[in-house]
Amino acid sequence: MIDYYNHTFVVFLLLSLGIFELGSCTENPSQTNNNVTVKCIQSEREALVSFRAGVNNIPGKLSSWVGEDCCQWNGVECDDESGHVTKLNLRNPAGCHSHFDYIQRDSQYANRPCEACVVVGRAHRRSLLGNVNVSLSGKISPCLGNLSWLTHLDLEGNYNLSTKNLNWVSSLSSLEYLYLGGVKINHTKSDWLHAINMLPSLLELTLYSCELEHLPSSLTFLNFTSLQILDLSYNPFNTSIPKWLFNLTSLTQLDLSFSNQGGKTLDSFGRLLGSLKYLYLGGNHFSGSIPASIGNLSSLEELDLSYNEMNGTIPESFGQLSKLVKLYLLENFWRSVITEAQLKNLTSLEEFALTTNNKSQPLVFNVKYDWRPHFKLKILHLESCCIIGPKFPVWLQVQTKLTYVTLRNVGIEGTILEEWFSTISSQLTYLDLSNNQIEGNLQHQLVFPKLTKLFLQSNFFSGPIPSNISDLMPSLQYLDLSENLLYGKIPLSISKIKHLNILVLRRNNLSGELPHHWNKSQRDLRVVDISYNNICGKIPSSMGFLGNLSILVLSNNNLSGEIPSSLQNCSIVSMDFGGNRLSGDLPSWIKSDIFMLRLRSNLFNGTIPKKWCNLHKLRILDLAQNNLFGSIPDCLNNFTAMVDHNIVGYEPIENYTEKAYIVTKGREYEYDRTLQLVTCIDLSENSLTGGIPIQITSLTRLGTLNLSMNHLNGSIPKNIGNMRWLETLDLSNNRLFGPIAGSLSSLTSLVHLNLSFNNLTGRIPSGYQLQTLIDATIYKGNPSLCGSPLPTKCPGDETSDGPSITGVDDKQGGDDYERIWFYASIGLGFVVGFWSVCGTLLLKKSWRHCYFRFYDDIKDRIALLIALRVVQLKRKFVLEKN
Repeated sequence: MIDYYNHTFVVFLLLSLGIFELGSCTENPSQTNNNVTVKCIQSEREALVSFRAGVNNIPGKLSSWVGEDCCQWNGVECDDESGHVTKLNLRNPAGCHSHFDYIQRDSQYANRPCEACVVVGRAHRRSLLGNVNVSLSGKISPCLGNLSWLTHLDLEGNYNLSTKNLNWVSSLSSLEYLYLGGVKINHTKSDWLHAINMLPSLLELTLYSCELEHLPSSLTFLNFTSLQILDLSYNPFNTSIPKWLFNLTSLTQLDLSFSNQGGKTLDSFGRLLGSLKYLYLGGNHFSGSIPASIGNLSSLEELDLSYNEMNGTIPESFGQLSKLVKLYLLENFWRSVITEAQLKNLTSLEEFALTTNNKSQPLVFNVKYDWRPHFKLKILHLESCCIIGPKFPVWLQVQTKLTYVTLRNVGIEGTILEEWFSTISSQLTYLDLSNNQIEGNLQHQLVFPKLTKLFLQSNFFSGPIPSNISDLMPSLQYLDLSENLLYGKIPLSISKIKHLNILVLRRNNLSGELPHHWNKSQRDLRVVDISYNNICGKIPSSMGFLGNLSILVLSNNNLSGEIPSSLQNCSIVSMDFGGNRLSGDLPSWIKSDIFMLRLRSNLFNGTIPKKWCNLHKLRILDLAQNNLFGSIPDCLNNFTAMVDHNIVGYEPIENYTEKAYIVTKGREYEYDRTLQLVTCIDLSENSLTGGIPIQITSLTRLGTLNLSMNHLNGSIPKNIGNMRWLETLDLSNNRLFGPIAGSLSSLTSLVHLNLSFNNLTGRIPSGYQLQTLIDATIYKGNPSLCGSPLPTKCPGDETSDGPSITGVDDKQGGDDYERIWFYASIGLGFVVGFWSVCGTLLLKKSWRHCYFRFYDDIKDRIALLIALRVVQLKRKFVLEKN
């Protein structure tokens, strides 16, 4: 009897397992082959199929997800005995972020501290999003929650994936590793954390760039106390750092980079247990000093406080971090002094980066000249601080393992020992010694086989550039020797450096001709800036082989001849040849993508090409001081970048800032970082004829218009007031006639105006911005002009005691426009006032009755007062008569 019941129970159990389904996650029974024996659990296979149905398959990513045995699918691992799915790894490696990847990127923003944090943060995220083409996309099916044996879930780097919430994660009670970095999580306040808190075995949690905004400040109970790694970076949290975070006693790595945290709560991190090895807090708003309690983190190996608002000191307790390997303190406002006390015990230090924006009290390295530290650095980045000592200090000379060196604007003077260069030359990849006072010649013997970036600008280096530079630095990509005292010829071997990307030799004393042997192998070359030297000869036609050349700056040299037509093979977006002796016709082949065309102060002749009307991205056109003739093209309204501010010039180029002098507001200004915001047309000092084309007035974003010293005639366009962003208008020394357009007073941004030496007539307009331009020389040389600020009065002004406030329109009468508005405002005020009272009384019956009762009451009181007064007067009259 007992055996009978045992057999019945077994049969019942098998039947139950055979018909078990899991809600909406089941697969169509018709698609299931019951005759095939599978290794993986059917319900878990169906959960994976549901996940696959919700995402768009990337070729090669889920192509193996066919067949019955899901344990053989790409990214899926199962337990060998039970067949349960234990790991799901669909990570996109191209989208995963890494720490300290902005060490080289930040150098291009070295002079832009206010922008650095935002720019680096965006650049970092953009570099990840650039790989979304190999990312899974779609929505994560909550059926993944049915993989109850899952210990490892990795969907990191898939920026096109999203999930409604994380409720399904709470079912994965065995989960130990959860990587969802880059996955968009649509959550409501604290629900995402409550789901995570249901995972008692969790060891590592990565949720960077998940668009999380709320970080709950408290939890009823903390369930994931075994957590070792927590990454919540790149989330725009609107809450402060929670207290429960400091109860994670097993934590070894914490990343809150670029998570909108701030205040002086940095003190709290000093209370974390000594088990913490990696602490990343860069890109936030922390302020104050590094707390002395930082010395308690005895196991700390990596610390990043870059891009914050730290404005205090670095404590001596830093010297207790003997295991520290990487220390990044970029872009803060550090002050006070660093001595041997903060550095002497950092025996494991390999990477040290510190920059400060505190100009009033810069951070000072006050160590003994002959001090020798125990650490051996591989990366050293110091900027805008002060290294004390008349000579290159010994603690830097003994760093012989360096591969990356930035000592920018640190006050180094004199020469640097050749022995130091010789010890690091073989492994050095990056060298920036710019903005110091270093003297001496460039090295002509040392070979730097791995050096890719060399920045020596703004020093006192002298002598020639090594003639064999291509042999000394064959891997060079960025070369900036600008603003030094270099002389001699540009070595021909520069054209042999195949991977050269940027070449900047601006403001030296270089002479001779440009290299003639540019070739197609230099396809990476994007910038050539050799301005402000003594280069002579012609522009070599071989530069046309540089197909990716974007910026070509050869201004202020002694170049002659014509612009070679081969340059049309390049991708030039900025061409600055000003201040030379170039001649011939203007090149008509200029491409439509050009942002700046600066050819001023040359010997060009001929007319302005009609084809230039297609330059829709042009923002700066400077053809001043040439021999151009003919009329101004009537199609300048096609310069749409001077109308639409959303059209940008070109993407910023890493490690290069273009500089150019622009004549505006009556003076010559040098623009660098803001150059792409400038809009300018300067055709002055030529021999142009004809009238000012009316189409030019449609350039509403134009900032400077200079047509002076030509032979232009006709009148000033009446609708010139449409150019509301115009700051500089110079039409002087032409043959313009007629009245000054009254709309000129509408130019509210105008700060510089010159209409002198023309044949203009009539009254000078006034009002608005023109009332601030009271210099009489603005209108000098126009004998038929009258009115303020000229001493000549207009007819009808003789009896006036003060200056006329009227403008000049086509009828030269009073300002009818203002008079009409004056009377209209009076009438409008009367109508509004009248109907505000009477209309209310008509519409509101109770108010109407109240008003008339009040009116009757006042009338009765007045009548009574009059009657009493009359009686009093009568009595007084009778008494006086008696």
